[in-house]
Amino acid sequence: MKTFSGNITRATKGNNHILDITQELQRLVEDSGVRTGQLVAMVIGSTAGLTTLEFEPGLVNHDIAAAMERIAPENGHYVHEGTWGDDNGHGHVRAALMGASLAMPIVEGRLPLGTWQQAVLVDFDTRPRQRQIVVTVVGD
Repeated sequence: MKTFSGNITRATKGNNHILDITQELQRLVEDSGVRTGQLVAMVIGSTAGLTTLEFEPGLVNHDIAAAMERIAPENGHYVHEGTWGDDNGHGHVRAALMGASLAMPIVEGRLPLGTWQQAVLVDFDTRPRQRQIVVTVVGD
């Protein structure tokens, strides 16, 4: 069984910025030489998340942000902000709800995503960030 580790670093704009990381993940699978196994990715930081979605303008530029605004409003009351004197309490809640990690099977050396399905990084912080995603690939 092989184990392979890699990293993806991406600059984000914050405020629900969504970036397609599918090609970087697939490249790490190819670099690993694993044909059958699993990829696990985790974004470092508590105001960003990983998920899959259809990376199209409606979802990317409006729908995800609108849904998150209903669930954890930017102008809501967050004890976190009073504790730390910052403005990103909603970002922490949104990231916790989405989750910081993503596990995907590897089948015949590929991530078996649907035609319109991509792996994405979502940054919920209130400012631009340099995000690091740690990736581990395990398999044969």
